[in-house]
Order: sequence, then C-alpha cells, then structure tokens
Amino acid sequence: GRLERIDVLPPGRVEQLLERLLAPLGRRVDRSSPIVDARLPDGARICAVLPPVAVDGAALAVRRFADHRRRLEEFTGGDGVELLDTVIASRCNVVVSGATSSGKTSLVGALLQRLPPGERVVVVEDTAELPVDRAAHNVRLEARPPSVDGPPPIEPAALVRTALRLRPDRIVVGEVRGDEVLALVQAMNTGHDGSLSTVHANGPLDALMRLESLVLQAAPTWPLAAIRQQLGRSIDVIVHVGRAADDATSARRVVSIDEVSEPADDAALPSTRPLTKWGDGGLSVVGPLRRRRR
Repeated sequence: GRLERIDVLPPGRVEQLLERLLAPLGRRVDRSSPIVDARLPDGARICAVLPPVAVDGAALAVRRFADHRRRLEEFTGGDGVELLDTVIASRCNVVVSGATSSGKTSLVGALLQRLPPGERVVVVEDTAELPVDRAAHNVRLEARPPSVDGPPPIEPAALVRTALRLRPDRIVVGEVRGDEVLALVQAMNTGHDGSLSTVHANGPLDALMRLESLVLQAAPTWPLAAIRQQLGRSIDVIVHVGRAADDATSARRVVSIDEVSEPADDAALPSTRPLTKWGDGGLSVVGPLRRRRR
C-alpha cells in the first residue's frame, strides 16, 4: 500500500521495455500515438504514456492482479453475506459502486462465485480483469481499442448488444463508463434480470447520479424524466464498497447495501433505501429486500 523507489532507469530504457512488451500483442506506442492501454498474456494491465504528452519523460504503469480470488465472506459478515445471497437468488439487477481500487471488481468476482452453476453468464469488459472462476457456461467479451494502422475498434456498447444475442441468463459489465450504459440499462429492463455492473461513485445516490449523467451523454435527446424512470425500474440494488473509516487495517469491504426505489414523480431522481447500517460490529441488516424479480 505504499510507494517505494527501487532504482532509476537510464534514458531510453522505458521505450525499449515498451517495445518488447507490446510487440507480441500487435500494439505500438510512439509520438504519433503516445498513449497505450493493453493486457499482457498473464492478465496484467499496462498503461504507457510517451512525450510530449508525458511532460517529464515516458511513464509506464503495470497493474497486476492477485492470484487469490476473494470470497464474499472476506467483504462482509454473516448478515451481509446472507442478504447478498438473497439479492442474487432474487435475480436483482445490481450495481457495485466505489472509488478507484476500492474492491468493486473483486466483489463482482465474489458474487459470480455465488451464482447457480447452470446459469449462462456473458461478461463484457473494456479490458478483461474480472476473476471469473465458474466452471462452465461463461462467455467473456473484451473490447478492442483503436490503433493507428490496425483493425477498427470494437466498443463495449457493441459488445453489450452482442451479449443480448448470446442467450445470457445474466449479463455482467465490468465497468460502466460510456455509451454501453444505454444498452445495459435497456437490457436490465427487458427481461435480463440478475445483471451486474460497477461504476465509480462515492455512494449509492452518487452512483445513480453518475449513471444518469452517462445515459444523458449517450442519449442526449432522451427526456430527463424518462431516464430517471428507466434507472428506477432497471436497477434494484446498489452495493457500495470502500475502506471503512474505523477499520485500522483499511480492508476493502462492503460498507452499505441499498435498495433502489422508483421516482415518486417525473422530476425526481430514484431514491435509495438502506438495507444495512455500519456499526461497531460491522455491517448489519436493518430492513428486508422488497424488490425481487424471480
């Protein structure tokens, strides 16, 4: 959890490393295309930026993922696990919210482990990183970024639409950040119950506001009232993850589970009803789940 300087690379060394990393992937980065985001064969993600975009010299970040797949019990106690199992069994549409590196992807991976083994799950990601350990009936789709002289890009929005034709029992979108939100929300409201996704937000209500702004960007001609009604009817539960302020270890964990209610009128944003509260004993359930799609 801390930064530590190990050594200093000589001039030109980062560029040499990038060339060796990207060549087997058919990708490149140079002054004409100074930014690259790619996935290595072992699953690690790299992001590199070259001058003149990188003012102080080439920068390379390698993000590696732990081999250990976290179980749901590592995110919350018995009450939270029981409630989330009920949410999954009821085929609620779930959005996991949280800040960067708060554990959203790991929690979705833990929820996937609780799915019935006979369900067919289609996973859509910008860059494949979800820990999918289910034995069978998985289809994983990964977006293809644009390149200077390569094939045309394939956006996540196109993959979500493709997922609808692959006979999914559940659709999982790794992270909503662009036009794919439109296809996902429509899928959630047209019979594809039990879908899951994640979004960057500081809380459950912020997650709804974030999704609203993304839908507005994807469909600027849609009336705001229609967007809010769509969100209220599509999303059932928002699970917020983070690092508990009173936890000395700052472990990533579920800090709240909220049920989404449809807006009371056309001008209102969908509201959230807390199903849990955080106390000295951790997460405890304070209300029953009312929205069930099974």
